[in-house]
Amino acid sequence: MGLKVLIVIEFILLLACLSGGFVFLMKDISVPDSKRTLYILGTRIVVAALLMLTIGYGIQTGKLKNTAPWDRHKMAAPEQTN
Repeated sequence: MGLKVLIVIEFILLLACLSGGFVFLMKDISVPDSKRTLYILGTRIVVAALLMLTIGYGIQTGKLKNTAPWDRHKMAAPEQTN
């Protein structure tokens, strides 16, 4: 349960970085030397990398599973033939 909460928090941080970058981009149009947009882009890349690593960790350890309906045949036990 804690891993899913961490993923949701990281996703919310990713959305906050995305919206913050848009706000900085719009506010700093008249300021050519401002690097706030660049810094928030770097932060967004770090948060996205952490999110991918967290999801990869969850899948690798088995704490996250695929429950897509079109992928159920892979999770079912193979039929035995005699």
